[in-house]
Amino acid sequence: MTDSGLVVVDKPGGMTSHDVVSRVRRLVGTRKVGHAGTLDPMATGVLVLGVNRATRLLGHLMLTEKSYDATIRLGVSTTTDDAEGEVVATAPTQGLDEAKVRAAAAEFVGDLLQVPTAVSAIKVDGKRAYQRVRAGEDVALPARPVTVHELVVTDVRGADLDVSMRCSSGTYVRAIARDLGARLGVGGHLTALRRTAVGPYDLSVARTLEQLADDPSLLPIAQAARAAFPTYDLDDAGAADVRHGRALDLPLDALTAVFAPDGEFLALYEPRGGVARAVAVFAG
Repeated sequence: MTDSGLVVVDKPGGMTSHDVVSRVRRLVGTRKVGHAGTLDPMATGVLVLGVNRATRLLGHLMLTEKSYDATIRLGVSTTTDDAEGEVVATAPTQGLDEAKVRAAAAEFVGDLLQVPTAVSAIKVDGKRAYQRVRAGEDVALPARPVTVHELVVTDVRGADLDVSMRCSSGTYVRAIARDLGARLGVGGHLTALRRTAVGPYDLSVARTLEQLADDPSLLPIAQAARAAFPTYDLDDAGAADVRHGRALDLPLDALTAVFAPDGEFLALYEPRGGVARAVAVFAG
């Protein structure tokens, strides 16, 4: 198979994102497969993969917003801020009423400064933070700005609460669980996580690995670009200019996918210096 496009996978629990990439490489018959946005092994849900030329699209895709369903357990803190870590502290939760929990959760909506979980893929002096932690080092990551657009508590069951949230890329849901528990004075960690959307791609277009094994078709690169970016359809002269990487006299407002008259996805252009300039050309 030599096509280029996206594969939106409904990742199962227990697999790393790289495990999924390896499986999809075999299914589609090419090594040129990459993914946008890692999911922890315990997490399930939407994982966006690019195949062949579409791997170059991954870094440009406007996948800035992600959505999750999660379960948080209050009263127990772990080394990893999720259920895979060792318990480091416990606290009674009988004094927490539902109104207090919901009020505390509401404080995590908006622009936040979040300290990422130490067991994360963030690089510290060229080495992943989780590798340093596993080597016995104490890792203190600096806080960084994230945005939680929406956080809804859908159910409270004793010390467990189910939440649905929309947030910016780079937001750690594990850190939300940790910080919500700290705000309530009892600690907390994440026990379940399902990513329901990445940018414009949600579970309605995601397929399981079993479904992909039966039908390893791709979301064509042109269709993927139209779903993720503003678009502009060019005439023949404009398309010829794009194939040569020339600037275009177009009134673009943002990074835009441009197309040939026959619908072929040609390139991504952005407004710069009063004209539209190529960011990445995909035309064959």
